[in-house]
Amino acid sequence: QVRLVESGGDLVQEGGSLRLSCTMSTVSFNVYTMTWFRQAPGKEREFVAAHRWTGSDTWYSDSVEGRFIISKDNSKNTVYLQMNNLTPEDTAVYYCAANYGFNSATYRLPSGYRYWGPGTPVTVST
Repeated sequence: QVRLVESGGDLVQEGGSLRLSCTMSTVSFNVYTMTWFRQAPGKEREFVAAHRWTGSDTWYSDSVEGRFIISKDNSKNTVYLQMNNLTPEDTAVYYCAANYGFNSATYRLPSGYRYWGPGTPVTVST
């Protein structure tokens, strides 16, 4: 049974920073694509950032490119999302997702992931 647990969500002021963590309960962590999605109230879940399981390839949505950084520590089975220069538009529940391997056609889609964490809320105040 694969489990993902996120942490690090909080209330932060506009312009501030947060680091989210997602720990995966599997010894095969290095064969997964690890991705962050977010869902704001009344909106659909959207892609934020992904880390390919081989090498250091990463991808970002246009809305977070240059402000967020996704990284992975295979030794800790953990993926991180460093979020800088936060704005109220970043307010959402952030979800960690994982899937075996990498699929270029689906990695930005929620339907492309089998495993999900429960989410961690991020609120950015003005």
